[in-house]
Formats: sequence, C-alpha cells, structure tokens
Amino acid sequence: MGHTRHRTAAAALAAALALTLAACSSDDGGDSSGGDGAKPTASGAPGGAAAPQQTAAAPAPAPGAVPPAAAPGTGSYYVALGDSYAAGVRIPETVPGSPPGCSRSASNYAHLMAKQLAVPTFADATCGGATTADLGAPQTTLMGGTAPAPAQFDVLGPETRLVTLGIGGNDIGFGEIMTTCVLRSADKTSPTPCKNAFTKDGQDVLKQRIDATGPKIDAALKTIRDKAPQARVLVVGYPAILPESGDGCPAQLPVAVGDLDYLRGVVRDLNGVISARAAAANATYVDTYTPGIGHDVCKPVGVKWVEGIIPESPGAQAHPNALGHEGMAAAVIAKARQA
Repeated sequence: MGHTRHRTAAAALAAALALTLAACSSDDGGDSSGGDGAKPTASGAPGGAAAPQQTAAAPAPAPGAVPPAAAPGTGSYYVALGDSYAAGVRIPETVPGSPPGCSRSASNYAHLMAKQLAVPTFADATCGGATTADLGAPQTTLMGGTAPAPAQFDVLGPETRLVTLGIGGNDIGFGEIMTTCVLRSADKTSPTPCKNAFTKDGQDVLKQRIDATGPKIDAALKTIRDKAPQARVLVVGYPAILPESGDGCPAQLPVAVGDLDYLRGVVRDLNGVISARAAAANATYVDTYTPGIGHDVCKPVGVKWVEGIIPESPGAQAHPNALGHEGMAAAVIAKARQA
C-alpha cells in the first residue's frame, strides 16, 4: 500500500515536472533585446576585450541601467546565448517584447552582468528549451505559433566583443532525465532505478549523449568565432542541483538515494565536456558548479540556488532562481574581468 501511494505521488509529481520543463520553452517573455524590447542585432561599439569599456561611439548607460540594443547590422557589444538555465525562466520580471516562449528574465545572469560591467550595447538571445541546433536556426517554442524565436546567432557581429554561451543540457535531454528519475524513484525493486532506465545493452545512454554533445559545442564555438572574431567567449557551465552528500530531499526532488551519485555525475560529466571544448576553442570556461555547492535544491529559501519540484521562490522546477542567477553572475563577471 505504501509503495502504491509512493508510485502515485511520484507519477503526479513527474507529470507536473514534465509540464513545467516543457513550458520552459513556452512561457511568455524574453526578447532579443537589451532593456527596451527592441530586437538587438547589431552594435556600433568599437573594440575592447575581456572587460568591456565605455567608448565614444556608444556611451555606456547610466550605472545600474540595462544597456540598450545596438542598431541592426554589426552585432551588439555583449551577446548572451543559451538555454533556460541562461534565460532565467519564470523569474520575474520577464523582459517584454520578445518571441513568446523564451522566458528571458531581466534578472538573469546576462542582464546582471551587462548592468554591472556597463557595456555599451547588449543583446540577450537566450531562450528556454534551446539546444545547440537552435543557436543557428529559428526556434519554435510551444507558444511561438507561426513566429518562432530568431536564431540566436543572428545577434552576433564583427563589433561584438563579449559573448556568454550556456548550452548543452537540452541536447542530452535534461527534461526527460529529470522526469524519468522522479517517476522511477517509486520503483523499489532496484536501488538505482533512474540509472537503470538510462542503461541500454550495458551502455550508459546519457554518457553517449554527453559525448555526442561535444562536437555540437565545437561547431557552435566555431560559428561564434566566425561571426564575432574579436569577441571574448565565456562558456558557462551548469550549477550543482543536488547536495554533494546525504540522502537528498524527496520533498524537493524525489530521486532514489542510489541514483544521487549517478545524477551528480551526469552534471559533472556534461560540465567536463563543455569545459574541454571551450579550452580547445580558446574560449574561457566558467565553473558555476563549484560555487553552487552548498546552494543545492535541498537547502532552505535564501540559500538554495535551484528550485525543487514545488518551487519555493519564483523560478522553474529544477532551474536556478534569482539567487542562483546572482551567484552565477558573480562567477561569470569574475571571469570577464580577468585579463
């Protein structure tokens, strides 16, 4: 009877999680703009490098203000690319005037970074649900209708001097992974039901997906170099979701205790591939996993960076909240300021 109730509860939670993770690409909001909702596709900002500087051609905005988008044609000074972990899905306030479904938050790490560094022009092209394929092609979101989000690479140009890229989680099926692991947590016939679900013919399916994502990141970084040859590129990894030890927190994220190490390994392995590909492309990897340790989904409000299956602060399930984006922003800004 207890196992039946557990299975029923897990199924209900998994269904809710699946809907929310799907909605990460279907919420209203976000845009390809700086702060005014205009589509940013270019920049008149002249050269500069790691730490963006004010220029005569494109004066820096007032302190604390969101930098404007550049005029079409040559690329904004700072361009943010990526998926829902970069977009800040369901964190208010959503940037208005953008393709429906991307759910870009005005409090995501890119916006925080653009304001703190006072870059002259800024384009946030991040979009919930994005894969590496969506960087170079229009992305149809669940609420996008006949007007898909433009290809993220469209906002790059020869005047772009700084790029952040946070991508790869959806290429390995993040939503499917989380939903499967929550649902399988009710299976008491094995200590590792989630790992079992992703093991086929003795092979780890997720490891295969992670390995296959490497060349896709290579291609993305090459395109960024081609379109923005003078840009410094910061490739942002994924933060810690689960605690480093202990039995987890079923009320926040119901996962079998035996699967915790496996799931931690998935995030670490994906970050490892992202880091290696960044180094090979002469880009800079930004570790958000290490600073996120101790801020996992099991921690209380005001400490946790990542929300659980029933969010306690605004944000999507199993995604960073506003505090998480502040922490990620600190890591990215520190790298951006390094020579």
